[in-house]
Amino acid sequence: MADQAKIIDENPIGSGLDAFRASFRSLCQNRSLDGQPDALGHLIDGLEQADAQKLAISLVSALLTLRASSLLPSRGSGTNLSNDLLRFIAWAASAECSIDRIKPLLTAALDGSPYDRIWSQTPWSRNTSGSVNSSESRSHMDTLLREELGAMYVGLPRFRDTFFGGVADLQTVSEAVFEECVGGDSPLFTVCSGWRGWPKDAKQDDVLSWITRLSDELAALAKPLMTTPMPRRRLLAQPNKPLQDSVAERKLDIGIVADPAAEEDSPYRWSQILVPGELKSNPSADIVSNTWRDLARYVREVLAAQDTRRFVLGFTLCGSLMRIWNFDRLGGIASEKFDINKDGLQFVSTILGFLWMNEEQLGFDPTITTEADRRILRIQRNGETERLVLDKLMKRAPCISGRATICWKAFREDDPQRLLVVKDSWQYTEREEEGELLQEATEKGVVNVARYYHHETVHVRSQIDDVMTNVRGELNITEAINFQARRPSESGAAGAKKGRSRSRSTTGLKRSSSQIGAPLPPSKRSCSTTSTTLGRESLPNRVHRRVIVRDYGKPIYKASSQSALLAALAGCIEGHESLHKAGFLHRDISINNLMINEDKGNPSWPSFLIDLDLAIRERRDGASGAKGKTGTRAFMAIGALFGEQHSFMHDLESFFWVLFWICIHCDGPDKTRVAPDFDKWNYAGTWELAILKLGTVTDETIFLQTMSDYFTPYYQPLIPLLSALRTVVFPGNKRWKREDEGLYSKMRTILQQESWS
Repeated sequence: MADQAKIIDENPIGSGLDAFRASFRSLCQNRSLDGQPDALGHLIDGLEQADAQKLAISLVSALLTLRASSLLPSRGSGTNLSNDLLRFIAWAASAECSIDRIKPLLTAALDGSPYDRIWSQTPWSRNTSGSVNSSESRSHMDTLLREELGAMYVGLPRFRDTFFGGVADLQTVSEAVFEECVGGDSPLFTVCSGWRGWPKDAKQDDVLSWITRLSDELAALAKPLMTTPMPRRRLLAQPNKPLQDSVAERKLDIGIVADPAAEEDSPYRWSQILVPGELKSNPSADIVSNTWRDLARYVREVLAAQDTRRFVLGFTLCGSLMRIWNFDRLGGIASEKFDINKDGLQFVSTILGFLWMNEEQLGFDPTITTEADRRILRIQRNGETERLVLDKLMKRAPCISGRATICWKAFREDDPQRLLVVKDSWQYTEREEEGELLQEATEKGVVNVARYYHHETVHVRSQIDDVMTNVRGELNITEAINFQARRPSESGAAGAKKGRSRSRSTTGLKRSSSQIGAPLPPSKRSCSTTSTTLGRESLPNRVHRRVIVRDYGKPIYKASSQSALLAALAGCIEGHESLHKAGFLHRDISINNLMINEDKGNPSWPSFLIDLDLAIRERRDGASGAKGKTGTRAFMAIGALFGEQHSFMHDLESFFWVLFWICIHCDGPDKTRVAPDFDKWNYAGTWELAILKLGTVTDETIFLQTMSDYFTPYYQPLIPLLSALRTVVFPGNKRWKREDEGLYSKMRTILQQESWS
């Protein structure tokens, strides 16, 4: 990877921001301000949200046109900065945009800052899976969820055809059922007044009672008309009863469950919810993003509880206005709204569709099947089919949009003693595959890193399983009603395609950085800033990838003793050094990526690193690493939080923070806790978190007092060890200033001293 400073020097911004600065001056003139950078604070404070968003979009659109944006590395999990900027525009154009987060970027572009400072100010996106030992309070999680989802797009034409078109006989049966509803002396539906018994004020409890009764009636009418048996499901309303399985208490307005005998008082878990729904009495809530996020909050719980779910369908009902939603690893999209009291047939089709869909149509992974109470995965390896048994879930990242990593302990059906770990994740299509990096590392003899067994791109219905094509069936978000770029009229759009199974395109897969150029336009609340038609090939996409390794263990914080923990940590540091010498930089050292094996019958490494999702190849002829804020927030090095070029030294500092975190949040091998004073480390901004960490370690007295006050009784004996580690990781009570290969051995020597435990 080319050195960032060199890229910036060889590709100067020059006059590339002139148009943006002219926009700023024009805005200042319109507001009777002086147009100087120091007026920006006053300008933003006095502007409508849309004006501040317009400035940010104008700036980032300008940066996207510069060659450096496609050469500079990603600050997250993308291939380059262009991908980050594209996603930032989508967020900045949405109602979720926070002025506080865009202000540093605007200031850097206007105050004559050096080019490198401008490039480093793009805000780093976060998602809800990055929290560790967290209470998951709603106030904190809502902030992260808003950032994670970014812009959500509604009113997509052909949405129903994409997700309901493949349900066999749905249209025919729905039409027949609706005829029954409008017929007879006491019809369920009339053109004049809509559905019989519809609550006039649309109060929640009244609507819940009405819709559950009606859905049962519709299912009963449909049953004799179906050519295939209807799955055993029904609508369940429990708005005041928390569902089980969530970290924090969460309730659900309404949902489809796999239980025809569902009763109001029956206990349910998020693992049983197939289709979540959100109700609002006011029809105007249909276009309010808070309503959409309320539904998204339920979806996150569903995805966290159902480890083979690829996407989740849901619905909102605001007054009598209904939308169908899809949430996947790129975020949320929704259908056109319809009034259930005016379009009764569409309502019947929606309810019956949810009740009748098969598991694949509901978003479950068809490549994992159940046979005699065992979950089976088939892979093609060395020209032969192998059947793997997924024994148990090991790890899942609870999020909607993102990599959404899930790991299972597995074994070969014909060789139960061969333990494997299967890892599924959704990667940006531009990123180098983790499986390829892992295979190369294994071939180079890297020690104490999970060893390669197999990798593949998952295929569903003989297609690459990506979001844009396979999940969304080529639905185009540029056709959404809150996507303001110039778009083709609906009348001129291509004909609808029935179901995702007919789509064969590989749009968005392995696109080059040169294809990422046109910015996403603002949402309905923003000023339009571009008339450029945005092609689908320039939109972000994620692809479903699977990696299998032949080393199995448990997270390091579950070590059976203090001495086992320290030995495992030393082994993982040795693994990192071996990986570093082989030319790779891990970049995501965290408590869930450091493993220990204490089973004498397990041939895996005694301790080892996993997860090369964010790993990169290092340069051998100069500064290593890549600039960007990458990793799990609580364990990121201070310099990485500041946006420094990532070095192996940052990863070594992360090992220090992992041990520090364990000593605060674990009180033995199987006892973890939430430490409220450190919960903020999961949610604070990167600059704020860097300052918090600096304040913790740069003064010996404060550090000793912090350990004394917050270390659990079990780990109090390790205070001297942490103090010794601090002296080598932060020499002279300061952040390290130069790379030191000797730090590997210094840290291992301290961890291996027998006097600590």
